[in-house]
Amino acid sequence: LTEDPWERLSKVREAAPNLLLQMLLRGANGVGYTNYPDNVVQHFVKQAASGGVDLFRVFDCLNWVENMRVAMDAVGAEGKLVEAAMCYTGDILDPARAKYDLKYYVGLAKELEAAGAHIIAVKDMAGLLKPAAARVLFKALREATDLPIHFHTHDTSGLSAATVLAAVESGVDAIDAAMDSFSGNTSQPCLGSIVEALKGTERDPGLDPQWIRHISFYWEAVRNQYAAFESDLKGPASEVYLHEMPGGQFTNLKEQARSLGLETRWHEVAQAYHDVNLMFGDIVKVTPSSKVVGDMALMMVSQDLTVADVENPAKDIAFPDSVVSMLRGDLGQSPGGWPPALQKKALKGEKSITVRPGSLLKPADLKASRKDIETKLERKL
Repeated sequence: LTEDPWERLSKVREAAPNLLLQMLLRGANGVGYTNYPDNVVQHFVKQAASGGVDLFRVFDCLNWVENMRVAMDAVGAEGKLVEAAMCYTGDILDPARAKYDLKYYVGLAKELEAAGAHIIAVKDMAGLLKPAAARVLFKALREATDLPIHFHTHDTSGLSAATVLAAVESGVDAIDAAMDSFSGNTSQPCLGSIVEALKGTERDPGLDPQWIRHISFYWEAVRNQYAAFESDLKGPASEVYLHEMPGGQFTNLKEQARSLGLETRWHEVAQAYHDVNLMFGDIVKVTPSSKVVGDMALMMVSQDLTVADVENPAKDIAFPDSVVSMLRGDLGQSPGGWPPALQKKALKGEKSITVRPGSLLKPADLKASRKDIETKLERKL
């Protein structure tokens, strides 16, 4: 876009002075793919808050609350709204996926409230939450907390509008949707359709369908200019319930597979993604943990490796750096910990960490970094 995102934020704030501006913050990962020193996260939040962001949706890629506290506290210190998100995975109605059952999510919501959340978000990054499960989940959350509840999902399966309506019926306070021309597939469900579905009901959001269509027409024209870069996903994919890839990763991983010559083996990649997830202990998969699962899946398919091959103590495996890093504890801790045998094999004698990774990082020298950038740009910042 050849533009400064901070200038764009300032312009949006100026154009919409009376609307809440929200951003997504990956806890200790900031807006990147690794853990940053605490003072970097704090400084970023301070700058974003002063630039106009009102509400920060804070999450951790493994649902580890310890990794969220620094970011949550930083948002609170700036007097902004802390929306603490728990990432949804598994299926609370499937007894075979007991690791992430209803009790797990209710307990997590209470932990986030105790940590200082102003709002609780359910971040269904892969669109796995089904309508029946949504009714059970949001009813239980509504009984467990008095905080506002915000629901975010993706439409990869084609089922998300039904899930959103079930969530609305069950007392959720806010939902995410995409403008009509940008909705569906790995995006969010259609805003205009949801507004029409709720029109005249007790939960009527009061948005004007005519204005939604007007805005959508504008974005439709913009989207057409980028048609050459569109994903080849033509419709809903129930396969998402197998691989559980986040909507934001699905198309990227497909492109990675294509670049590696695995385009015709995509369904093998999807199966490998599923298998790797279970091999890692059935983890929460969202940036950056989802990237780790994807890296391992691509490696296994390209080298024709099975889970049995990887887990075989006698077979040497060159694990991707991202896998070694995650199993070392660099991203934090997964519920239930990492599989001991796999962790031992990947680390090759290296010691793992179990404390919050950010607590081991030295504070960044922000003044020196600023000076270095000013030297490169040949101007003051």
